[in-house]
Amino acid sequence: MTSKAPILVIEDDEDDQLFIQEALKSLAIVNPVVFFNNGVMAIEYLIAAPEAPLVILSDVNMPAMNGIELRQLIDLNEYLKLKCIPFVFLTTAADQGLVNTAYSMTIQGYFKKERTFVGLQEQLRSILDYWDKCLHPNSSFK
Repeated sequence: MTSKAPILVIEDDEDDQLFIQEALKSLAIVNPVVFFNNGVMAIEYLIAAPEAPLVILSDVNMPAMNGIELRQLIDLNEYLKLKCIPFVFLTTAADQGLVNTAYSMTIQGYFKKERTFVGLQEQLRSILDYWDKCLHPNSSFK
């Protein structure tokens, strides 16, 4: 990967956090990976962080502040909105209503989390490769 920006993972399930962490490690991802258990912790980090993350990978269903609420807050915050952070849902919750709600908020992807290690590796590789190569306002144009 060319970008060294952090990858934010917002996931309340510790087993899923470990699963994602191991999949990223097996892919030799050099970017720092920052985990949060809910949207409240993530929004506090995003407001305080000077650099924009490469991508946010967020679960939908979480305590305190779920992924939908987090995305809405990012869109309402002018500072965060200007950071143009790619936002992707990576979740086990997949129904037409949730997908419609998510895309009405201009997210950049909605993925049903793969349950096998190889499937998750492939899914994460696809997502991260795309955002690493995609030009967007946070890209380095050197």
